[in-house]
Amino acid sequence: MGQEYEQGSVTTYGETAEIIAKLGILPLAALIPGHPSLNGLTKPENWHTGTDLDPWSWRAQFPGEGLAGYGKFIKKKAILVSREWFPAFVAAVGSTKSIEERYKDGLASKEAVTLLQIVREHEGIDTRKLRAEADMKAKEKKTAFDNSVTELQGSLDMVISGIKQRLNDEGEVNGWSSTSFETVSHWMSDNGLSAFEGDREEAIAWIQTKMNGVWSPTAIAWTNKAFSWN
Repeated sequence: MGQEYEQGSVTTYGETAEIIAKLGILPLAALIPGHPSLNGLTKPENWHTGTDLDPWSWRAQFPGEGLAGYGKFIKKKAILVSREWFPAFVAAVGSTKSIEERYKDGLASKEAVTLLQIVREHEGIDTRKLRAEADMKAKEKKTAFDNSVTELQGSLDMVISGIKQRLNDEGEVNGWSSTSFETVSHWMSDNGLSAFEGDREEAIAWIQTKMNGVWSPTAIAWTNKAFSWN
């Protein structure tokens, strides 16, 4: 890894955008051995400051501007995937079956089916509204909700499309901001991305070719194992 990937070497959104474009995949926190993360690249003192230099706010800006898909795509951890890589990533990692088919086969939870159907009807819906629509506002249903939302990101059915500010009746910011969700197909269409032309094996080969010479051998080996691409 070169100087550009050293701890605290990145300060701006633009610098991070260039690194995501070059690497294709950038986790928010340390995850892939021998591979950078947003947390590792940036300066700790800039996080959660609410300024233009706050990497925590960039995580919503990248998908909002169509520069990267964002979600818990690898081992239930948050990842940014560049727009160039995203169609191949969806084809290489996502399920080829619909959520309804997977549910019939016992491969998806009923809650996940319900949530995805709501997101399809209300693209960009935020967490609070999604929980309300799914009748999952009760405290004892929070774990099932969180698990289902993570499940849908891992299967590449859904992405985190942005962060919405909570507003009061007067339209003023009031309380914590809330994550919003879109289906993968809607986010791609909205940002001028077409589905990958090829099957899963071709998509994997495309990504592996991109990794070679850019990623460390350790990072490539770990990712191949994580997705059973060997």
